[in-house]
Amino acid sequence: MNCFTHALPFLDNPSYAVGTCIPDWLAGSDRKCRAREKKAVLFVDHDDPVVANIAKGVVQHHRDDYWFHTGIQFQQTNIDFAVQIREHFDNEKGMRTGFVGHILIEMYLDAWLDKKYPGKLSEFYQTIATVDSAKVQSTINLFATRPTNRLAPAMLHFIDERYIFDYQDNARTLYRVNRVLGKIGLEPIDDRILPWMDTARQRVYAEVDELLTKYPITLPGA
Repeated sequence: MNCFTHALPFLDNPSYAVGTCIPDWLAGSDRKCRAREKKAVLFVDHDDPVVANIAKGVVQHHRDDYWFHTGIQFQQTNIDFAVQIREHFDNEKGMRTGFVGHILIEMYLDAWLDKKYPGKLSEFYQTIATVDSAKVQSTINLFATRPTNRLAPAMLHFIDERYIFDYQDNARTLYRVNRVLGKIGLEPIDDRILPWMDTARQRVYAEVDELLTKYPITLPGA
């Protein structure tokens, strides 16, 4: 699950919603710093309600990721996507195809929720922008695996760039996939994959109920 999917059920509680995004922001900005559930849970009853809600959001993130990534539908779709992507690139070996399948599933879930809940993606960005980034960073430094000074700038960049809107378009989605690949030292995927991406998108859209079996809100038509 990506940030929008994590945070959407909690937009009425901005600091909680921000907390659900933090592990992903750290993964992109300071990979040696981690906000783990086992330490975050020690702060969910903190006297400062902002600290408590951020910690609760971090715990929520990890628990949601667990049921999502261990779900049968996610695992099967990810395997199928990895095989199909590999076939597009002459049966290449290595981790790239599985990783691309994984992140595409999550990007397409964000896109599906954006379509099904019009205006909520804009509200998401507006909501998290109300939370002070310096406060978020100082909170995370209470229980992170090591201190970071990169989280606040990463949060502000995320709000400013608004890249989740790109996920409605396959070419823009591929651009975002390649940005992620570049950050972890993997070669980009070229545009031979674009025709397949529309098929992959429709599969994810058709499997939303199975993928989000324990999602904290009732999905349209579910």
